[in-house]
Amino acid sequence: MAKSIPAYQSIALDIAKRIINDEFPVGAKIFGRTLLASQYSISPETIRKAMAILKDANVVAVSQGKEVIVLSSQQAYHFVEHHKEMISAYSLRQELEMLIDKKEENDRQFRKIVTEIMCYSDKLKNLAPYNPVEIRILQNSMVVGESLKDLNLWYTTGATVVAIRRGIEIIISPGPGEVLQGEDRIVVVGSNDVLKKVTDFLSKVKEQ
Repeated sequence: MAKSIPAYQSIALDIAKRIINDEFPVGAKIFGRTLLASQYSISPETIRKAMAILKDANVVAVSQGKEVIVLSSQQAYHFVEHHKEMISAYSLRQELEMLIDKKEENDRQFRKIVTEIMCYSDKLKNLAPYNPVEIRILQNSMVVGESLKDLNLWYTTGATVVAIRRGIEIIISPGPGEVLQGEDRIVVVGSNDVLKKVTDFLSKVKEQ
């Protein structure tokens, strides 16, 4: 899972926005760390880190006595704009990681469903050994547009189709009228050589 933006960075951004809005005008002293820590309900150390970032960006000056003085609203604006890009990139990464997590969860659910099908389906109880495999159907495969009934896959390869994954949709125990589409992923069970037999069958392409 993606981590949240560090608190000190969020505080630095907020203070920079307050400077832009003239809540802290140029030349003004910003409240002491303890008071700011109280305002934001965080530790003085987090405030110190936030001020260090703003100091490095020439937004504020920090004296030896820990006094903080606003130097530039323009620099505060640049600081916020720069971090907008960082936050945007960070958000995209978060979204990507969430999609990956969702895909992994879908895969886990898919495997669970297939296992349950094999455990409880009377049709599959006599198949030994169970050997579920997932095979992708290419766009130019001759089976695209054909129904399971017309293909008669079991007669040709000895494989039984237990599920079809079509994008995010999962079709459990598809009926004989189910028509296969390009990029479908079919899950079949059968003998140990079922993968080779079905793959060879599905790899046949349509004549141009």
